[in-house]
Amino acid sequence: MEDASLVLDREQFRAITLEDEDLMRQLLATLIEDTSRQLQLLELALREGDAQQCERLAHYSKGACASIGANRVAAEFERLERNASSGELQECAQQLRGLSAEVDLLRGESI
Repeated sequence: MEDASLVLDREQFRAITLEDEDLMRQLLATLIEDTSRQLQLLELALREGDAQQCERLAHYSKGACASIGANRVAAEFERLERNASSGELQECAQQLRGLSAEVDLLRGESI
């Protein structure tokens, strides 16, 4: 079971990249770039009051982050997905700020 307290589960990340450090750097950079774009789209969906779009975006991002072991960000996206599903957009807006900070922590992980 994944440890939601880990910014990056290095064991999982090494396993899926077969310990290829160049691939690890590239994959992490791509994930951070994509996740940053998703945060902007989430912000737009929240401004428009589109809970369904928020839920979809959070679900996509949760899966992308979880697949490489970015556990803390994935856990935050999972919470945001649940809140969007329940129509709790104000809670989602508050979580979005925290998600940006989590992505910054992930950005700080060195390979």
